[in-house]
Amino acid sequence: MDSADSRRGAAAAGPRDAADLALSLAVELDPELLELALTHRSYAYEHGGIAHNERLEFLGDSILGQAVTVMLYTSHPERDEGELAKRRSSLVSSAALAEIARGLELGDYLRLGRGEELTGGRDKSSILADTVEALIGAAYLSAGHDEATALVLRLIEPLLADPDRFGAAMDPKTSLQELAARLGRGAPAYRIADSGPDHLKRFHATVVLDGEDVASGEGSSKKHAEMAAALQAWTLLQQSAG
Repeated sequence: MDSADSRRGAAAAGPRDAADLALSLAVELDPELLELALTHRSYAYEHGGIAHNERLEFLGDSILGQAVTVMLYTSHPERDEGELAKRRSSLVSSAALAEIARGLELGDYLRLGRGEELTGGRDKSSILADTVEALIGAAYLSAGHDEATALVLRLIEPLLADPDRFGAAMDPKTSLQELAARLGRGAPAYRIADSGPDHLKRFHATVVLDGEDVASGEGSSKKHAEMAAALQAWTLLQQSAG
């Protein structure tokens, strides 16, 4: 059974036992915090407005950024601030976190509302990335700063082994264009949509290759949304090519 079939099977049977996920993360997680970290707002809304994982996501985002920043600063004394910032952006991007989540089969453990289940929420990059951050937040509250930092470093270790990633993160649109050309996929096109009031507008970009929607990304501007989508598309193409 391929990964897509596995995810459909998981959706039909309900989420997997979160205790299995805790074992794979190798950190002692409070069961209630673990369940909270896996609870998407769509599930919370359909179950009487119970708590969901966005506060934990907020906490985990801060811990993730600090852990990666300190690691890069201490590991690369030869690199300047600009280079370190670009590398950090690559490692904490939604595309990178979604890649980590797929490696953990995290989608199988999510508590999603019916609407998200029906629209492929278990493999939606934004949901997966946010859940990774929520898990980091849960690790901090359950086991403390050092254990949460150690978890972050374990999670990003496979990403550090891919030197091409940093080039793609610095200029994702050009990197995607070059990779697509090498693979004979043609030039990427971008479809843009926006939502929200003018003062809080969010942009959603979808990368299209050969008439096929390949990946998507969000941002506070069209440029940022396109860059996020391009990096996600580059990551997916790189995986399929390698």
